[in-house]
Amino acid sequence: MPTPDNRRITDLGTLKAVSHPLRMRLYRALFVARTATASQLADQVDEAVSLVSYHLRKLADHGLIEEAETQSADGRERWWRPSSDGFSIREEDVRDAPEMLAASAAFSRTVAEQRAELHRRFLDERLTWSDAWRSASVSSEWLPRLTAAELAALGEELDAVVKKYDDKARAAEKAGDTEGRENVAVHLHGFPYRS
Repeated sequence: MPTPDNRRITDLGTLKAVSHPLRMRLYRALFVARTATASQLADQVDEAVSLVSYHLRKLADHGLIEEAETQSADGRERWWRPSSDGFSIREEDVRDAPEMLAASAAFSRTVAEQRAELHRRFLDERLTWSDAWRSASVSSEWLPRLTAAELAALGEELDAVVKKYDDKARAAEKAGDTEGRENVAVHLHGFPYRS
């Protein structure tokens, strides 16, 4: 069973492993599915099963995913699940190590590109969604003037709000309330900038 905590990545090997664009896509797809086989994930990312299997094993080698209980009758396929409820990379863990800093930057760029692609896809396909989903979608920008401590506090509060909704939705889904549920991406960036 995945641990309820968010795994903190502090080693270069794991950071490099998850920075690979296909591995990050596979991790995200597995996180959404909760459990899946290489074949199921290969269909989602449009890659060969053998390639997906290889990258899943690399994620497992670094403890980011683990084998899950078999969900099929024949038991021949290997099932996977995330090993935690997510992971984090913290600035204090990378800033004093040039290789970690470079790997963290590569990871951040990969994630930013994939998030932008998800949003572009929604914008391109928005007319295929119902009026309710189009009205519910959010695209906002705020430009407050904060201190670093205030930005950190804001991030913690927003994280708690999203976690509250995610926990509530997962509990409802587990109880059978699946009507009208869709995967939802919530992306938030908070960073300093100069005009």
